Amino acid sequence: MWKSISGRITLIVILTVVSVIVLAPSLTDKVPAGWKDKMPRINLGLDLQGGVFLRLAVEIDKAIENTILRYADDARGVCREKGLPVLAFQKAGTDGFSLRFPPGDFAGRAVALLKDEFPSLDAALGEVKSDGATVTLRMKPQEVQAIRTNAVVQGVETIRNRIDQFGVREPQIIAEGEDRIVVQLPGVKDQQRAIELVGKTALLEFKLVDEGASVEDALKGNVPEDAQLLYQKSVDPQTGRATKTPMLVKKRALLTGDTIKTAKVNFDSQRGGAHVSLSFDSRGAKVFDRVTAENVKRRLAIVLDDTIYSAPVIQERISGGEAQITGSFTAEEASDLAIVLRAGSLPAPVKVIQNVSIGPSLGQDSIRKGIQAAIIGALVVVAFMGFYYRFAGLVADFALVFNILFLLASMAALSATLTLPGIAGIILAIGMAVDSNVLIFERIREEIRAKKSVRVSIDAGYDKAFMTVVDSHVTTLITAIILFQFGTGPIKGFAVSLSMGVAINLFTALVCTKVVFDYLNARKPMQALSI
Repeated sequence: MWKSISGRITLIVILTVVSVIVLAPSLTDKVPAGWKDKMPRINLGLDLQGGVFLRLAVEIDKAIENTILRYADDARGVCREKGLPVLAFQKAGTDGFSLRFPPGDFAGRAVALLKDEFPSLDAALGEVKSDGATVTLRMKPQEVQAIRTNAVVQGVETIRNRIDQFGVREPQIIAEGEDRIVVQLPGVKDQQRAIELVGKTALLEFKLVDEGASVEDALKGNVPEDAQLLYQKSVDPQTGRATKTPMLVKKRALLTGDTIKTAKVNFDSQRGGAHVSLSFDSRGAKVFDRVTAENVKRRLAIVLDDTIYSAPVIQERISGGEAQITGSFTAEEASDLAIVLRAGSLPAPVKVIQNVSIGPSLGQDSIRKGIQAAIIGALVVVAFMGFYYRFAGLVADFALVFNILFLLASMAALSATLTLPGIAGIILAIGMAVDSNVLIFERIREEIRAKKSVRVSIDAGYDKAFMTVVDSHVTTLITAIILFQFGTGPIKGFAVSLSMGVAINLFTALVCTKVVFDYLNARKPMQALSI
């Protein structure tokens, strides 16, 4: 019996020492730097630490439009490769487009070709006239629905990738409803930079500059059908003054950012300033090689979200899949641009519909009141157990100390995020920590009333209450798991602390309290128990 008791005591001592080592960096800064840097810590949520809260609306119809325009570009490219000349392109509603072909069998051949190349589109031959015929292509209904469903999901993943590279600890990025995304960034102070990073569509396109058209005429509203008027932004490094230069570029993008493999910031030691270096994947490198070979001595505009960053002249064919985006970048601007290019473009534009900056003073007040509530709750529970169950109640209070220590240490070890609802979960776990002992002590009382010895009564009380205690904790744990699975950020914080508290409570209620009674009985059989 002594062996069993010493083994349990040793386990409790080891867990206590490890918990103190893990938890200390989260409670105080007065620890050695090496210890503090190596140990995981409890992270504070947005409501405790302060930061930025954003609610975004996803423009799903724009995702459908972007997809159909990409299909149209690909369809024209396929037709050109097969010798089928396309005279004109026109949108057909929100989910389709039409291509016009010259007289002959071009349109009929195009229908068969496009049906085979694009199984997600329905292709139909339109009216045949003397000057040619049209082919109308529409996305199939299931394809449209898939885009609607995936626009928010892909948006969440893209934003999460950007935020992860931005360096925010424990962000909350979740879908809300059919077309909303909620972003919580604890500890972020620069609200505007966060909005720009999250909301940037990051649609990178390489387009030829339309050298033959007049910019002056375009500014008056006479923009050619196959061109668009954009502006090149530049900043004077001496004065910091920003200027915008109008420029006409072809509508059709020769290459897009979805072929980018890496994007990183480099610094020019000669000219000063930062630029972003790109490398394309195998498909992008092949296209970039062809584009530069076919357009030597022409200007190629690098366009990001309809803003021209640079428009260099292609001096020679560029093989190897490398390119640069130069401009009047600060190191921070170049870093943010590289982040969004690496993470990829959003499938659809997002619009900020709610923007809240939470100050740290509010978080400190929440922490103070939360700690006060936890301390008051714990003291009331301790006082009640000591008053109602006397010595046995003090044993339960002894186990409660270990319960709180192990719970906080577990949260620190997992780098869990502590939120205000999470503090509420801890307070609830404190109540449940002694609830198990209430069940056990009532069983022990029944055995003592039946005139059984103290040792037999204690053993019988723990044995008979065991399944009841386990059942109550399992049902609570199931509820906590469901809350974590389907809840949003605050609900998840509550579920995490509650589920961890429930699991730890099983150990402290059944092991920590029992070992005290076993130790006392082993030293000298107890003749009476204050319960």
